[in-house]
This record gives sequence, C-alpha cells and structure tokens, in this order.
Amino acid sequence: MKAAPPAAPARQLAAFLAKFDPPIARMARSARTILRGRMPAVNEFVYDHYYALVIGYGPNERPSDAIFSLVIYPRHVSLCFLFGAELADPDKVLQGNGHIVRHVRLTEASDLERPVLRALIDRAIRNSDVPLRAGGRGRLIIREAAAKQRPRRPRVK
Repeated sequence: MKAAPPAAPARQLAAFLAKFDPPIARMARSARTILRGRMPAVNEFVYDHYYALVIGYGPNERPSDAIFSLVIYPRHVSLCFLFGAELADPDKVLQGNGHIVRHVRLTEASDLERPVLRALIDRAIRNSDVPLRAGGRGRLIIREAAAKQRPRRPRVK
C-alpha cells in the first residue's frame, strides 16, 4: 500500500494553526496576511517546533537569509527580527537582550500597521544582506513538523 502524498503546504499550515485557540489562530492568520501583503515576493518557511509555530520570512530559498519570523505561542504572537540586535530602535519597542534576535509581542495583528513597526520592518529589510525581489510571488515551504510538541492551547486553571 502506498503512503498518502503530503498535504499541500497551505493545508498543512491551516492544520498547524487549527491547534491553537481561535483568537490566537485568527491573529496569526491576520498578521501573516499583513506581512504577505507588504512583502509578496518573500518565501515563508514554516517550522512547527516543540515550543511554538514559527513562520520565517526570507528573500530566497535559504532559511538562513530570513529577516523576520512570526512566532505563534499558545497565549500570544510575536514578530521576531532575526538581526534585531543590529537594528536601530529609536522608539525602544524591540524586546529581548540576546546577542542577535529581538522581538515585538503583538496585541493584535494590526500592530504591524503602526508607523513605528512599519519603520522597523522597513529598516530590517534595508539592512538585509540579500535584497528582496521586486516582483513575483514567494512560496510557502513547510520545513519541519516536530513529532512531540507542547500543548498549543493554554491549560485551563
């Protein structure tokens, strides 16, 4: 008997998001729509890790050239700037103190439209070693789905 072919990437991503509480899944889908609208030529790399669902955004097929990641946790969604420590942040909105990555915790997807976040996104794109393509459509690429995962919905106390 043949194994079933893998699901299309969009269906796989939908299944990953369906594991989360509806408000978190909705915010993640909306944030993804906003980012894709701003950068239609980027590729999206999906990692369904043990601790979170991660959607990386990069200019080519190499995840190491990614600029941002949308990280979906059971209780919140963050936008990670993968080289955020190098990024000028005059408004001091970036969080974290690692040597490389900084993040912004989103309260709603429309936070991505705030001028301060738009400016940070633009700055990160300009600082990227690999420029974004001007035209075309990026691909959705499922890179990893961990067999063992933390619960995607918060425990009820």
